[in-house]
Amino acid sequence: MKTKSKMLWQKTLTLVLALSFIMPAVIIAQANRANFAGTWAINESKSTLGNAQGQQGQRQGQRMATGNMTVAQEANKLSVTRATMGRDGASTPTTTNYSLDGKESVNSNQRGESKSVAVWSSDGKLLTITTTRNFNGTDMKSVEVWSLNDAQTLSVKTTTTMQGGDRTITMVYDKK
Repeated sequence: MKTKSKMLWQKTLTLVLALSFIMPAVIIAQANRANFAGTWAINESKSTLGNAQGQQGQRQGQRMATGNMTVAQEANKLSVTRATMGRDGASTPTTTNYSLDGKESVNSNQRGESKSVAVWSSDGKLLTITTTRNFNGTDMKSVEVWSLNDAQTLSVKTTTTMQGGDRTITMVYDKK
């Protein structure tokens, strides 16, 4: 009986020592990541609609650019609430949640279900969110790259791939 107790004590001690080395590394890694939290206002003069082709692409880019964005960020969760303008001209808030630990996130809205994976760059300065969605029978993929230009300026470069090709836009936001 004493032998089992001694083995359990040794395993517990080993676990505690291992965690004492791992936890500071995890905390430091999270501390070095960009923090996108805040309320952001679109800066249309610095934003680019990129290679949006045709009237529909321009309208979609303009709908995306019409609102502000509020971001809440925790250790492993990013929650983004955007104000988007619908075809009827009404502004609608939409909240999307992303897991920041590399796990797939599923979000649903009036356009259907989307699946996203968010991955940090090795230096923690860029967050890349890859999203797939089936929209009216057509598969669509978008890749958003989030970066802070400085403490007051956020850039989100989005490349969307659909049947008609790729479209890239860069939305620039100023912190409120």
